[in-house]
Amino acid sequence: MSRMILNRLFQAIMMAWSVGTLTFVLARSLPGDMAYKIAAGRYGEDAVSSAAAAAVRAELGLDRPAWEQYLSWLSDLITLNLGNSLISGAPVIEEIQHQLGHSLLLAVCALLLSALIALPIGILSGLRPNGWLDYSTLTLSTLIRAQPVFSVGLILVLFFAIQLRWFPVAGFGHPVHLVLPSLALALSLAAISNRVIRGSVRNVAASAYYQFARVKGLGRGTTFLRHGLRNMAVPVVAFMGIQLVGLIEGVIMIESLFAWPGIGHGLSHAVFSRDIPMLQGTALVMGILFVLLNTLVDASCHLLDPRGQRS
Repeated sequence: MSRMILNRLFQAIMMAWSVGTLTFVLARSLPGDMAYKIAAGRYGEDAVSSAAAAAVRAELGLDRPAWEQYLSWLSDLITLNLGNSLISGAPVIEEIQHQLGHSLLLAVCALLLSALIALPIGILSGLRPNGWLDYSTLTLSTLIRAQPVFSVGLILVLFFAIQLRWFPVAGFGHPVHLVLPSLALALSLAAISNRVIRGSVRNVAASAYYQFARVKGLGRGTTFLRHGLRNMAVPVVAFMGIQLVGLIEGVIMIESLFAWPGIGHGLSHAVFSRDIPMLQGTALVMGILFVLLNTLVDASCHLLDPRGQRS
C-alpha cells in the first residue's frame, strides 16, 4: 500500500509539470492576439482598443520571450503559487476553491444517482442473463452511450424544462437546479456501468464457489450477500477509475450547458478569455483530482481483494 501511494505521489508531481507545460504551450499556440483577448475580457469587446491591448501586454509581460515566461511560471509552480486571474485579478486558488465546491457537489450527486440506476439494473440483468430485461437494457444503454453527454443534457432540457416545465433550464442557487445536470451525467455513466456490473454478476453467479453455496442450501439472497457481493465489487470498483475520465470530461460540458458555476465552466471561460493562470491552475487541480481519485480506487480494490493483500 505504501509503495502504491509513493508511486501515485510521483505521478501527481509529473502530472502537474506535464499538464502545466502542455497548457502553457497550447494556450500560446491559439490564434489571435492574447493581450487583446485579455483586454476584451477585462473591459468588454466594445471598449477594448489597441492602446488597452498594449497596456495589458506591458503589464503582464507578454512581450517577454516565451522561455522567460515559462521559467517564471515554473518557479511559481514549485512554490505552489498559482498566481492571479488576468481577468478578475483575484488569486487563482480562491477562484478554484469556490468553483471546486460546486463541481464536487455535481459529481457526487451524479455518481450516487448513477449507482442508484446502474446497480439494480446490472444485478438483475446479471442474475437473469439473456432475458427481456437484459436485452432491453443493452439496447437502451447502447443508445445513450452513443450520444455525447451534452446531447443527453439537451434532450433533458427540451423535455423536462421546456416541454413539461418541471425544472429550470439553467442556473444555480436552489437544489432544483441540480436535478437536470446531475441526471444527464448519471445517465451517461450508468449506460456503461450497468453493463460492467451485469458482466461481473454473471461471472460470479456462474462460478463454482457460488453454485456450491446454492447446493449447500443457502437461499438466493444469502448466497448473493455472502459470496457474490464482495467478489462482484472488485471489477466494478476498478472500473470506477476508468469512469472518472468520462465524469471529468462530462462535468466540463454539462457545467457549460447548464451554466453551473463549477470548475469546468470556469475552465471554458478561461480558454475563451486567454486567462492563462486560471487555465493552468484549473487544469492542474483537475489532474491532481484524477490522480487522487484513482489512488482511492486502487486502495479500495486492495482492501476488497485479500489476494492483493497477501501478495
